[in-house]
Amino acid sequence: MVLTGVMFVGVTVAVRYLGTSMNPVQAGFIRYAFGLLMVLPLLSRAGVLSLHSKRIGFHALRGLAHGCGVMLWFFAMSRIPIAEVTALGFTAPVFTTLGAALFLRERLRSYRVIAMLAGFAGALLILRPGFREIDIGALAQVAAAPLFACSFLMAKSATRTESSTMIVVMLSVFCTLTLALPALAVWRTPTLEELELLFATAALATTGHYCMTRAFKAAEVSAVQPFTFLQLVWATLLGLVLFDEHPDLWIALGGALIVTAASWMAHREVQSQRRLTRSG
Repeated sequence: MVLTGVMFVGVTVAVRYLGTSMNPVQAGFIRYAFGLLMVLPLLSRAGVLSLHSKRIGFHALRGLAHGCGVMLWFFAMSRIPIAEVTALGFTAPVFTTLGAALFLRERLRSYRVIAMLAGFAGALLILRPGFREIDIGALAQVAAAPLFACSFLMAKSATRTESSTMIVVMLSVFCTLTLALPALAVWRTPTLEELELLFATAALATTGHYCMTRAFKAAEVSAVQPFTFLQLVWATLLGLVLFDEHPDLWIALGGALIVTAASWMAHREVQSQRRLTRSG
């Protein structure tokens, strides 16, 4: 899950370099079209042709939810700083952890709840809602969060019966289909530089989704979600170094709280696993 976060921050940097000249819907479509080309060689290995029709519908629904979230995320990236986009994205793990308890019947352990709330509090310290004007890009990212949470929960559910490769392939297929028609409505010819950045975005994001699916297969959703908060640290540092987005005291305090929460969570998970191993 830590590697997933590194990959997704790389995606954020590539999209920031892309800028605001391309419509976010078209950018999202090209990213997933590249991603689909990357996973095409895996189709036979994934066993897609033998997939039951009901499971195809399940993956299509996930692709729709994730594709809509991607459109909102690309729009947010064109409007607000990297650290703010990343911080707002941390509402998705909150939805995901709660959803895992409600729909996947995962046990909502007290230390997981504390870590989630601490990480979310760190994000709030950075955003300081009520103390400054909230951009429409921020609202788009807030709207994207529950859509991504639905996608992550469906990915976790799919790991019970399907391989990580299958899940990533299906996401690439149905996100591309979801974004195709909206992208055609706003289409313009992309430049070579834009295509290069979107190809890099696709490579990083596809790798990130594969790592995330492997994490979901290895552990409960609520156990791995707090590690996503570490993305804020990388995003803030890269925003400073690459785009001269200077973090203030509140970002430093919020980031410190997030790192502390994720580190404490990791320690408790190791302790819990050791106890289970001894008792088993």
